[in-house]
Amino acid sequence: MAAPPKKAFPLRLDPALYAAIERAAASDLRSVNAQVEVLLREALAKRGVKLADPVVRKRGRPPRSEGEGQ
Repeated sequence: MAAPPKKAFPLRLDPALYAAIERAAASDLRSVNAQVEVLLREALAKRGVKLADPVVRKRGRPPRSEGEGQ
């Protein structure tokens, strides 16, 4: 089952803020987009805003079904 699509929208950031997010993302081995999501979730949690857990997509090759590749 595919994960629901994510909402895309333009975001304008101060270049210094973007650079700081980019450094934090690199140190956490994340993309800038994923880092922004993590930071927003942390900030909302700090304010007591409840969110559903993020949908984690399975990575890698799907398992082979029987009879496949024979």
